[in-house]
Amino acid sequence: MKQKFSILLTVALSAVVAPTYAQSSGKAKKKTPTPTQVAPTKNIAAQRLGMYKKFALKTDTALLSVAERECITHLIKAAQIADRIFWKQTYGDKDQFLKSIKDSSERKFAEINYGPWDRLNNNEPFMKGYGPKPDGVNFYPRDFSTEGIDANMMEFVKSPYSIVRDFKLPGPIDPSKHKDGPIFPEPMGMPITTASGKQYETLKYGEFYREDVMKLGDEMHAASEAIMKEDKEFAMYLRERMGALMMDDYIGSDIKWLGLKGHLDFVIGPIENYEDKLLGQKTSYEAYVLVRDKEWGAKLDKFIAYLPSLQAGLPVSAEYKPDLNSAPEDAGNGEVEMQMNEPGFPPMDGTHKPLSQLAVFDVVYYGGDCNSGSKTIAVNLPNDERIQKNFGTRRSQLKNTMQAKFENMVVPISQRVILPSQQKHITFNAFFSNVMFHEVAHGLGIKNVVNNPKLTVREALGADYSAIEECKADVLGLYMVTQLFDKKELEGSLDDYYVTFVASVFRSVRFGAASAHGKANMITFNTLLQRGAIVVEEKGKTQEDGGAEKRWYKVDVEKMRQVISDLAAELLILQGNGDMSAVKAMLDGRGVIGAPLQMDIKRLETAGIPVDLVFDQGIETLGLTKFYKPLPEMKMQNMGGKGKPGMGGPGQGGPGGMGGPGGMRGPGQGGPGMGAPGQPNIPGQGGPGGQMPPPPPLPKK
Repeated sequence: MKQKFSILLTVALSAVVAPTYAQSSGKAKKKTPTPTQVAPTKNIAAQRLGMYKKFALKTDTALLSVAERECITHLIKAAQIADRIFWKQTYGDKDQFLKSIKDSSERKFAEINYGPWDRLNNNEPFMKGYGPKPDGVNFYPRDFSTEGIDANMMEFVKSPYSIVRDFKLPGPIDPSKHKDGPIFPEPMGMPITTASGKQYETLKYGEFYREDVMKLGDEMHAASEAIMKEDKEFAMYLRERMGALMMDDYIGSDIKWLGLKGHLDFVIGPIENYEDKLLGQKTSYEAYVLVRDKEWGAKLDKFIAYLPSLQAGLPVSAEYKPDLNSAPEDAGNGEVEMQMNEPGFPPMDGTHKPLSQLAVFDVVYYGGDCNSGSKTIAVNLPNDERIQKNFGTRRSQLKNTMQAKFENMVVPISQRVILPSQQKHITFNAFFSNVMFHEVAHGLGIKNVVNNPKLTVREALGADYSAIEECKADVLGLYMVTQLFDKKELEGSLDDYYVTFVASVFRSVRFGAASAHGKANMITFNTLLQRGAIVVEEKGKTQEDGGAEKRWYKVDVEKMRQVISDLAAELLILQGNGDMSAVKAMLDGRGVIGAPLQMDIKRLETAGIPVDLVFDQGIETLGLTKFYKPLPEMKMQNMGGKGKPGMGGPGQGGPGGMGGPGGMRGPGQGGPGMGAPGQPNIPGQGGPGGQMPPPPPLPKK
């Protein structure tokens, strides 16, 4: 049954193509390192491994049913495949690369960093033979430039779910490349020609990473079957998400995901664009396997109702804070009318329940982008601005990881950098709230440029969008904390939230100023310092690094309140204007680590305080090995097969499964529909023909 599912997945996609690896250059092609990024002459991996604290990702498995335990094992397997796809996006083949590294410390450090570049040290290479990390990693060819590309074709170039490669015609099938799965013909992408005659093509992720996506789908299908009787809504979401991954069309499954409130959860797909530093468009694969903490989540439900008023109260004029529609008031029956007339947005039913959530989870597995560099402790999804506007977002707090970072980093850091009399204000409750409202803040503000509503802020700011958006979330999050504290909706004192915020900036800025989060933290920190909201107090003899023996930061809460309000307005106006030049000026002027702060960071390193976490995670860590049921291996074949029956929701016949690929030229046969009693069934769709000869070459111009 599982093997048949592997076959039926194949028909929705074309072939996988081995990505262009960002490997160590040979002598003839060796790159010359830039002055700021010189390939190291010594093994620095062993020195920097100590900056990671190992932490086991666990949850109380006694609270999980047998079906949930089995489901989780398959979700973890799917997340591991998503992790493998991210390796291909950012560097190349994981196993081949790691096997080539002889030194064990370098191998481990390379595994943590997903390549030979240190993500927490401005992506500097830590292995011999490597120069700077390519801005476009494997999303684009090394020499790629948008210069001379027709404006009408830029839509394909900027698609967040496709790669760009040099154009090539499909060639004959090489069975050696398909040892672990069915044989496919080479795919052809959308051809793009520059004014100079250079030819590229774009390929959707579902086609380019085909074999991995198929295996990932197998595990998600097994997870769906395991949990179907206990949580049908989640099981059906998993099936819908499988189709989204194949077709690179995520809107429907994103909306379905927003409505989930079950015990288990799964986030998977190409989501964030942090890795694309060339155009800031391409998204990276990642996955989270989550177990909901309903008790903590219930405490947060009341804050959703405040979002429209918090948006309306932002310290900018009306055009920079449009009405917030993600949590509209209902008409008394729990339902609201959603206006689905966005250009390019698919039609939906007119009536929907508000879907915004504040949720709390334990993470039991991180895979891909979210596991690279600094580890995520909260997420705000979906990123699609149209979904945010019409349906809302879910702000998910990852409590077990958050608690680990607070105890192992924020507390010991505060003991060295925060004025002793203010250290009592460092609390987990404040840390949790600051992080939570950071994620909430991603849904506030403005999504489209004021004088060009068809242009999103993301498109207008390009590769610099992520850093400014993260800074906005930091600042607006603290602005909301202030407003809610004034309304007496938060516990403790305002000093708790402000002092904990400053201490956590030291935690985040140690990730390096190359990351979006690092730049965001530096803008906030430098603004607070320049405006006198935080001041340095020194005591004792001058040390070798030029600073006094004791250096502490004192937080002026009243000044900080005003600075946060002013900076919030500045950031919202920059975004609303889509002012790329002003954003670059802010990043260049305030998004950098100054010498005094660098000295303080160096002292934290000397004190042995970890910079971030590295996870002990997986099925074995959770003690669930016996609950995993291995799936049959996919075999090389090009024979047709009957499609799996589709399954409809209650009261509606479902479409039949798609047929497997045909024989040499014959089509596969679609499966029958299978719906609720008394409802019509929709027949399945036949699969395509089998292996065909390659098309004739394109005519020469």
